[in-house]
Amino acid sequence: MSLSTAAVVAGGAVRPDAIRPADLRFCGLRREALGIRLLSASPQAGTAKRKMLAAAATGNGAAGSGGFDYDLVIIGAGVGGHGAALHAVEKGLKTAIIEGDVVGGTCVNRGCVPSKALLAVSGRMRELQDEHHMKSLGLQVSSSGYDRQSVADHANNLASKIRSNLTNSMKSLGVDILTGFGTVVGKQKVRYGKVGFPDNEITARNIIIATGSVPFVPKGIEIDGKTVFTSDHALKLESVPDWIAIVGSGYIGLEFSDVYTALGSEVTFVEALDQLMPGFDPEIAKLAQRILINPRKIDYHTGVFASKITPAKNGKPVLIELIDAKTKEHKETLEVDAALIATGRAPFTKGLGLENMNVVTQRGFIPVDERMQVMDADGNAVPNLYCIGDANGKLMLAHAASAQGISVVEQISGKDNILNHLSIPAACFTHPEISMVGLTEPQAREQADQEGFEISVVKTSFKANTKALAENEGDGIAKMIYRPDTGEILGVHILGLHAADLIHEASNAIALGTRVQDIKLVVHAHPTLSEVLDELFKAAKVTGIPQAVSEPVAA
Repeated sequence: MSLSTAAVVAGGAVRPDAIRPADLRFCGLRREALGIRLLSASPQAGTAKRKMLAAAATGNGAAGSGGFDYDLVIIGAGVGGHGAALHAVEKGLKTAIIEGDVVGGTCVNRGCVPSKALLAVSGRMRELQDEHHMKSLGLQVSSSGYDRQSVADHANNLASKIRSNLTNSMKSLGVDILTGFGTVVGKQKVRYGKVGFPDNEITARNIIIATGSVPFVPKGIEIDGKTVFTSDHALKLESVPDWIAIVGSGYIGLEFSDVYTALGSEVTFVEALDQLMPGFDPEIAKLAQRILINPRKIDYHTGVFASKITPAKNGKPVLIELIDAKTKEHKETLEVDAALIATGRAPFTKGLGLENMNVVTQRGFIPVDERMQVMDADGNAVPNLYCIGDANGKLMLAHAASAQGISVVEQISGKDNILNHLSIPAACFTHPEISMVGLTEPQAREQADQEGFEISVVKTSFKANTKALAENEGDGIAKMIYRPDTGEILGVHILGLHAADLIHEASNAIALGTRVQDIKLVVHAHPTLSEVLDELFKAAKVTGIPQAVSEPVAA
């Protein structure tokens, strides 16, 4: 979803000549991982590319530098570990990756990849079921339906394909894939192995921990995997319950509400905070509730905890005991067919041998500095030990893990690199989608009050966009928070058709330090959805001294 941070140099600047097609990533995955063959600009370029890859693969088979078995060992082969491994080979580092489960981690096997397959189905179902929408386009659909097992197979097959492509991409470049659970046993030493088999010990100049996360299940909730389950189980789509409660209204809960309601379920949200979608910009959350919640078969309880959930047994329904989040007094008991626990994720960091390096986790997360270097209990950076992705808790997104991994590889290759996490976009793949990058309006106002500057907010509507109207998809807005004195973009939030794709112009602008007064001069094709952002940028008013614009060079 983001450009490779290999192009980022110290201070956040970017070398334009460093952005290459091979650096493009989709959901944090390289093109090689998706099995896409790159077309070279010329036969000579293609030959050079093949020679470079061959040299990298050959180099990875040699002994590691400085007497180490490897230059880099990565514990965890999810999207973060995969991105780091491929970039390390590109840098000429002898690299190994250790995986105790399956290649691809949460994103590929139990997260963003299979969930997008289910959401693709829900999107098609919504179109077919919306008779008014179809008639407005001149289309007639007699009926719509689905086969549950075929939908589930679509999600599973996609995960299998991406997992295979990930594995093959690393093997083709010479990354050693080691099977087993990895443990740091000492300075630059890792032990790995499977239960029932002898352990192996290897040395590495640098070590990256990329072990990811697992679903977080609060106390009092009994998981049976059938009627009370986490997103790991839900993605298998073993059933479509008539009535399902979803505990938590964040990204995971919202996306599954989209899937279940499209397939015919009634949904009840249980949210501990006083409003739904608490992690979103409040204005976007309010509009999202009007579009994604209110018109659908969804009701909700806010300001309550699910203190106890009992799976369905002996013909009895799932029982959910709700208590007031503040007073802890019992409110009511829900009886539903199933319950999905979408209360977030917890870092998977146990058994990594962190105590051997005097490292103490914080709520399970491994403490790191701005360069992803692990910090010990005394607040000192542990030499040659890094942690990326969900395990460090900085930003629990697959593409963030990949970007962090690439940043670490840049550092250990001799180029200082600090990733700007405020430039990393996020998306919720509902229908319509929600996306965001940077600060929410309340966060921006808080920062402005603390640092003594003003902020401005501009908005544009999808109802004014020709392409959106052609699709009869005019619901949605784009919103930008910025500094009128400097033109700095602080945050952008989008709710509407293909919002997840549109956000990247804003995230790249933040990453590159592009100001509003400059980006409003760029050209967008007409008619396209990108003009939603074009109008957003043009609506901004910068009161400070405008930056000089260099004269164009005559063609």
